[in-house]
Amino acid sequence: MLVCPCGLDLSSSHLRFLTARIRERRRAIGSRWRRLTAGRQALLTLAHLRNGHPYAQLAAGFGIGTATAYRYIAEAVDLLAALAPTLQQAVREASRKAFVLLDGTLLPTDRIAADRPFYSGRHKKHGMNVQILADPAGRLLWASPALAGAIHDIRAARKHGILDALAPQASRAGRTRATRAQDQPSACRSEADGRTSPKANRP
Repeated sequence: MLVCPCGLDLSSSHLRFLTARIRERRRAIGSRWRRLTAGRQALLTLAHLRNGHPYAQLAAGFGIGTATAYRYIAEAVDLLAALAPTLQQAVREASRKAFVLLDGTLLPTDRIAADRPFYSGRHKKHGMNVQILADPAGRLLWASPALAGAIHDIRAARKHGILDALAPQASRAGRTRATRAQDQPSACRSEADGRTSPKANRP
């Protein structure tokens, strides 16, 4: 197998951040020796997440076995997943925004034997359905666990409880707007003032 260098369109801060999390994990479990340093494990994980190279290709490039590459990547992904906010935390953050964006996306996957539940008729490909909450500027607030690609976005949102979680916040925001509208003086004057309402003068 030929091995060639490649580039990642990520900043070094991504690598430093993940490296620090991996070092903390190794200290916590008392890991003394690994085939790859924490920095190399972080680079391996970022290469897989960014470019989607198969484990066998990454393993050859980093000089480790395929099983080791899979184990290192899974460990680092679990560390990143543990840092992700929960839906309740995202909803609390969303309550401070004017509005939030809810949309679904399909993460493409290879075909498997039982591939029918993973085929998206909308996208005409196999994949996993992931629901995204973003703020008005498009910054990610929350990403859902993956479901089979054949599931429609509305069904997926209900299954994750997104609509139920957002409903109380939307209702509270609606009541706030209604209260403000009641507090504002009306533009129409009543006949008790000795004046006629502008609406009455309209043809």
